[in-house]
Amino acid sequence: MSYSETKTAATASFAKDKLQIKAFSTRDEMGKRAASDIAEAIKGLLQNKPVINIIFAAAPSQQDCLRYLTENKSIDWSRINAFHMDEYIGLPDGASQSFGNFLKNHIFAKVPFRTVNYINGSNPDYEQECDRYAKLLADNPVDIVCLGIGENGHIAFNDPPVADFNDPKAIKVVELDLVCRQQQVNDKCFEELKQVPARAFTLTIPSLMKAEYMFCVVPAINKAEAVYRTLNEDISEKCPATILRTKDNVILYLDNESSKKLNL
Repeated sequence: MSYSETKTAATASFAKDKLQIKAFSTRDEMGKRAASDIAEAIKGLLQNKPVINIIFAAAPSQQDCLRYLTENKSIDWSRINAFHMDEYIGLPDGASQSFGNFLKNHIFAKVPFRTVNYINGSNPDYEQECDRYAKLLADNPVDIVCLGIGENGHIAFNDPPVADFNDPKAIKVVELDLVCRQQQVNDKCFEELKQVPARAFTLTIPSLMKAEYMFCVVPAINKAEAVYRTLNEDISEKCPATILRTKDNVILYLDNESSKKLNL
């Protein structure tokens, strides 16, 4: 593994291809720094644009960053349109596991966004819902993506079997693979595997990669293998997160557990 590397007392900062990586000694420090960097990017963009568009991932891994973001009083949320990245199909209305509900509870209802744009996982007409959300994304080109990496290396719900770096679609319906569904149990979002929906809407990889900035927050020991693969495997859909190494203005944030396999 060859990295250009600099260290401080609390962090290690290094690069792999175009991807910048910042590793922190605690999960809290990781979330705080990610939120600070996102806030600075927001304020920089708003100096030149009247309105910007941000896509948010929903997962326990994002909670620290989202908490610090909502506490930041320097952000003009009224000039930001919010979008969410993926959503289960078939959950009952109001289900706590809904990604829309997660984001509502952790950020969408906590700050005064200009608009909040949900994927409707209850729409039985999948094609109609994909067309509707694709038009929203086309009308509001993404500036920032806040995302994570799954245990199988997915970004959004682009699991290895369905990931496509050249996907012609902006959003699609996918079958979730077993590793992805088991992760939802590991994260204590569901009590057992059979409760985890088998299908979901997801923004595609090209939709995410259109952003000017991407901030990828990945804590916890269960992500250590995925982080190692992201930085060391060939860039391919076998580990979808490897695509992050091809883009400028992408930062990966790690804590002491998710970075364990990197020998920092």
